[in-house]
Amino acid sequence: MTLLALEHVQTYYGEAHILQGISLRVDAGEVVTLIGRNGAGKTTTLRSIMGLVPPREGRIIFDSRELTSLPTHEVARAGIAYIPEERRILPNLSVAENLRLGLLGSRTASAKSNGALVDEVLGYFPRLRERYEQKGKSLSGGEQQMLAIARGLVARPKLMLVDEPTEGLSPLEVALALSHRLYVIDQGRIQFEGTPDELRADPDIQQRFLGV
Repeated sequence: MTLLALEHVQTYYGEAHILQGISLRVDAGEVVTLIGRNGAGKTTTLRSIMGLVPPREGRIIFDSRELTSLPTHEVARAGIAYIPEERRILPNLSVAENLRLGLLGSRTASAKSNGALVDEVLGYFPRLRERYEQKGKSLSGGEQQMLAIARGLVARPKLMLVDEPTEGLSPLEVALALSHRLYVIDQGRIQFEGTPDELRADPDIQQRFLGV
């Protein structure tokens, strides 16, 4: 079942034509990676989905609902969590307080179920449990990334968009290890769609668009 679909999305910054007919899909339960060089259009694709930079043309459909013209808060309420590259945790709030803010978007019904949800998410990130009362600004960069992802998870999203989750690592190797499918983007256009094995078997795509 297709959870998210972009159909011929055209996005601009002013007169600069950034996304030039992007089409892609994410099926329920899939890990899909959008990979490309810096400036290829990855962040703009995520920002377009979230309504932060509304496309001028094309359609964005999520869970059978068109999102193309919705404001960002409505996109989030539809069930999409967005973790930007800069993380945007609140530095003067503790880990606990940052997670409580994330719960404002949760679809759970009670304080008890919210508490169980936070406990579950902290199970994925034991370091955050150790730092639970510390302020966000005292965390390392990696811990701040954990907190940003944890804050998204406690909202119980149907889909999570994470910008640059492999920062500081080898993006291609991580993508190949974790993804069910990948899209390679260059100059605002999709240049490749396929499985990790198919990308491994295509050194021309890797060299032309990923610089490896």
